[in-house]
Amino acid sequence: MDREMMSRLVDKTIRVDRGGPESRIGKLLAVFEDYFVLLTESDGVVYYTTNHIKSITESSKDIMKFGIKVPKKLDYKTADNFHKLLESIRFQWIKINRGGSESLEGVLSDANKNYASLIVNDEVVRFSMKHIRNISYGLTVENTKIDSSENSNDND
Repeated sequence: MDREMMSRLVDKTIRVDRGGPESRIGKLLAVFEDYFVLLTESDGVVYYTTNHIKSITESSKDIMKFGIKVPKKLDYKTADNFHKLLESIRFQWIKINRGGSESLEGVLSDANKNYASLIVNDEVVRFSMKHIRNISYGLTVENTKIDSSENSNDND
């Protein structure tokens, strides 16, 4: 995905891809050299590499539902590129790829331009950097949806 085009969508609610295990709806927080940051309801902050994105959807009528109020000072990691981002979260518990058979969680022990290493139980798993679609490291935002039962009149 083109960085300039993506930059115009910052602070908007978008859908990443049209379907499948990696597709998510969320608020686009920032765009960098080869990745972008998306705040989602179910997964929290997710970092997507741009080379795997097939499509970005923006609602022309702004009807995509996003039920989280984004805090004014949401503190999430940033770096110039995806490799540097991974270096900045070494030794954090992360999830690589949101869905499908290549989804895996563990402690990020190493990252370089070719691969990222995860410690998973008694194994060290190395992911090729070109096959990492997205990662998250546990940063979530408390859901601040208004409960409909608070606004209803009880006529018991």
